[in-house]
Amino acid sequence: MSSTPPSILLRTAVPGPRSLELAARRDAAGARGASRLTDVAVARAHGAVVEDVDGNRLIDLAGGIGALALGHTPDAVVAAIRRQAEELVHMCGIVGTYEPQVRLLERLCELAPGDFPKKAVLLNSGAEAVETCVKVARAHTGRQAIVVFEGGYHGRTNMTLGMTSKYGLFKKGFGPFPSEIYRLPFPNLYRRPAGLSEEQYVDAAIQFLERAMVAQIDPEAVAAFVVEPVQGEGGFVPLHPRYWRALRDLADRSGAVLVADEVQSGMGRTGRLWAVEHLGAAPDLVATAKSLGSGLPIAAVVGRAEVMDAPHPGGLGGTYSGNPLACAAALATLEEIASEGFLARARQVGDALRARLEDLAARHPAIGDVRGLGPMLAIEFVKDETKTPWPELVLEVTKQALARGVIVIRAGLYANCLRFLPPLTITDAQLDEALTVVGEAIAAAERALGKESLTHA
Repeated sequence: MSSTPPSILLRTAVPGPRSLELAARRDAAGARGASRLTDVAVARAHGAVVEDVDGNRLIDLAGGIGALALGHTPDAVVAAIRRQAEELVHMCGIVGTYEPQVRLLERLCELAPGDFPKKAVLLNSGAEAVETCVKVARAHTGRQAIVVFEGGYHGRTNMTLGMTSKYGLFKKGFGPFPSEIYRLPFPNLYRRPAGLSEEQYVDAAIQFLERAMVAQIDPEAVAAFVVEPVQGEGGFVPLHPRYWRALRDLADRSGAVLVADEVQSGMGRTGRLWAVEHLGAAPDLVATAKSLGSGLPIAAVVGRAEVMDAPHPGGLGGTYSGNPLACAAALATLEEIASEGFLARARQVGDALRARLEDLAARHPAIGDVRGLGPMLAIEFVKDETKTPWPELVLEVTKQALARGVIVIRAGLYANCLRFLPPLTITDAQLDEALTVVGEAIAAAERALGKESLTHA
């Protein structure tokens, strides 16, 4: 009986000569400030496998930074785009209405969390969606203040940069940023003070939240609380359900809008359609993007109808918002992602991924934590028992993994986490192959930095 053939095929070093040639041209013509995590030049891709211009095949565990829950070039989505391109490429929803736009708005209202009437608006990016949440909340409440959380990432517009953490990486040199943004600690169980139990720590975090509504801001001045149910760039830190309920209660008491930024955590990424389904209470507004379009630029805000209707006509949207091609892609994507079969498979991927990462943690003391929800998982690397972040090791792991044919990327407030965003259509064999490589990469990185792997007692 033959085994499943490997997905990884290396014909050259990675990145290869043609990739490096294209990377050099990119660097010569492209602005320095655009992020460049690798020098791999991709020619084609399907599912969890990409092929570069040198003929190498690699397994992609980055998934377009969370935009490819269905994998690369999913057949149904590609077919929908092709059909739509033959009928209507662009109209502009401001000028005229077209059926894919209306069907997508209706479908989002059907699927969004919460048992109440909903409306939606279509946009182009996650940052636009989050900024639109702010606009809607301010219009609805007549207030200005926005409460966000340390470690949060909400985008690169001026407004969303003001809401985002990690000053040096994202914000340096771009200010001033909008006022009336208040930042509170995000409860991270791994980094709780020694001696505190999980419940004691969550109690303390909730008490700090309530105190901040006196010491920092009047809750009746708050337009919105904006939070990621699972922090993405922050290192895949899940929000504790009790803290989420405390935010829900506080928003209800004060009349503020509770916003779930599900740009990265939504669309099945945690094994459920929305990450807030793990937490219980529904938000007033939810922002979605990334995997919504399977790689095409589309985003949305959907939530309570009376809140969504607060802005004046003309206050939301834009020229490309709800582009027909992107709408067709999103409708085909939702058909797949919202199915129980897909979500069940996503949970299976999450179980398998967590088991392998916990095994790696047992063999590598540098892995201090394995965390996340469902298949949205990360490992955090630390130098010692004091949990000193080790970003240099993570950088070396990504290099070693890439050289062996697996694409992985960093995350975390200290850039010391490895985050896993594989296509949720990845096969068991591909996941096993990729994680075997990740284990080899960790061991190689430890050797390169002069610290051999140890086994926990």
